[in-house]
Amino acid sequence: MNDKKQTQSPLVGLPSRKAYGKVIVELGHQYDNIVALSADLAGSVNLAEFSKVFPDRFINVGVAEQDLMGVSAGLTLAGKIPYASTYAVFSALRSAEQVRTDIGYNGLPVRIVSTHSGITFGVAGATHQALEDLSFFRTIPGMAVFSPADAVETAAILRKTVNLDGPVYIRLSRVAEKTVYTQEFDYQIGQPDLLVPGEDVLLIATGIEVGESLDAVELLKEKGVNAGLLNISTIKPLNTQAVIDILKNYKTLMTVEQHNIVNGLGSAIAEIIAEANLNLKFHRHGIMDIFTTSGPYQDLLSYYKLDPAGIRDTLLQVLDS
Repeated sequence: MNDKKQTQSPLVGLPSRKAYGKVIVELGHQYDNIVALSADLAGSVNLAEFSKVFPDRFINVGVAEQDLMGVSAGLTLAGKIPYASTYAVFSALRSAEQVRTDIGYNGLPVRIVSTHSGITFGVAGATHQALEDLSFFRTIPGMAVFSPADAVETAAILRKTVNLDGPVYIRLSRVAEKTVYTQEFDYQIGQPDLLVPGEDVLLIATGIEVGESLDAVELLKEKGVNAGLLNISTIKPLNTQAVIDILKNYKTLMTVEQHNIVNGLGSAIAEIIAEANLNLKFHRHGIMDIFTTSGPYQDLLSYYKLDPAGIRDTLLQVLDS
């Protein structure tokens, strides 16, 4: 469990990307070797304030995501801690070779903080909706991968990983996540957080879907189902034994993610279940290996059954199967 402190966070209710914009300025005052980089999206990824406070420590590489990663890699060799930010789909796909070879292969401490993940950039359609980023980043050797539930957890992860050895990927959304955490806390890398104990059924969620699943737990109660909820915000490195110790208490599990169900959170949990030889019913819920369509975010959330009602109905189908 994460170590919660009794301090109300001023970040409650903000989108995770706006929390990033505030915390990186805070970290910039603490560490004079932090630099921030963007590919002509400083406003969207919330680096505008950092660029004003530290103009000599901000670099806009232009619409050139490969350069964003290559320049960031080079800056680490000069003793800098670079935070490279663009949309998640561009970080994972447009600059994949540079992330793998320049950053990952050399184990360089670049912090790739990406926004607009999942389907949160709804109206932009499939070209701008990131459903493959967790899949890509978790396969890069030595890459730490984080998917915070809300703004408060985003801040905790940013503060905890600033001095982490090796490369880091942090996945943020475009819209405001539902509030999961209200108090500042010391983030524990790799530790799953059991938010609701439940009984025989467990929802396992990551990122923006944690808040949606928290509401789904309440809807399930109305159907007589006492469901638990586990937040997995460290996708890698994940404390496998801690997860196993929790999963052993349940007969049915369902993962929930705004990502392709192939090689995302669901696959990570499936690997743990298989290798530990756990005997339970398991279902992956997310984007079901399809390309998404465009539309208002809330409409898409309902359409893909990733809102509380959709999560409830999907789990009830799993229980009946």
